[in-house]
Amino acid sequence: MLEGKPCTSHWAVIDDMRQRFPKVDLQPDSVLTDQNGTYTGGGAFSSLNLVLYLVEKFCGHDVGVQVAKNFSIHRDHMNQAHFSVFNGLNRHGDKAILNAQDFIEMHYREDISVEQVASHVNMSKRNFIRRFKQAIQITPLEYIQRVKIEAAKKALEGGKQNIQALTYDVGYNDSKTFRSTFKRFTGVTPQDYRNKYGRL
Repeated sequence: MLEGKPCTSHWAVIDDMRQRFPKVDLQPDSVLTDQNGTYTGGGAFSSLNLVLYLVEKFCGHDVGVQVAKNFSIHRDHMNQAHFSVFNGLNRHGDKAILNAQDFIEMHYREDISVEQVASHVNMSKRNFIRRFKQAIQITPLEYIQRVKIEAAKKALEGGKQNIQALTYDVGYNDSKTFRSTFKRFTGVTPQDYRNKYGRL
């Protein structure tokens, strides 16, 4: 039924779904998907977002806004990337790639490159990228970025560290790159993330 169609689910089961249903177009950051009358949701309470989406789709933007206000539903909650917990994607048997992952997770505070990691595991860059992507389904560069952003999320949740200082702590040399990468993976800015999930 979902073969070739967009589909989402709870962020915690996306890896399992990707392995079990490789022909489904998984969109893990989406709270809901819609194609030709087939709808999927990304979490236990996504039905509220789906109801609001359908009201706005069939009754118009103004009615959707009014319904959102009446029932106190946040209209901006259409992305679940900021809920996901990056868990290392290490359920594969490639020891060299596991070694590379360990290296990245130990050195994420540095400005590490794909070339450095490939050299650490004695592979050419091209072969390393191919093998890494085959094992984990994402590129080494994306993995490096995800490790850095997950570290930043934990720091933002746990303390009041200055975001500029945090930028350097997770291995970025400029705040603009950090902010754009953070928003690309989470759907929100670092400051918005802190406001939502940081300790008061």
